Amino acid sequence: MPKIKTNRAAAKRFKKTASGKYSFNKSFGSHILTKKTTKRKRSFRRRQIIAKSDRREIRKLLPNG
Repeated sequence: MPKIKTNRAAAKRFKKTASGKYSFNKSFGSHILTKKTTKRKRSFRRRQIIAKSDRREIRKLLPNG
């Protein structure tokens, strides 16, 4: 039986937390920042947690991580 390969695109975007959840950075936070509110830009800095319903999908993409 062959080894299961990690999806490299997902590996660059998601990190596993110590409790087994997955975190990610929000998109749209790197350019055209003048029209975005300060509150919105501040929220881009924080890492978000993947919803419980999507966790199974991410686990399939990252079998070793």
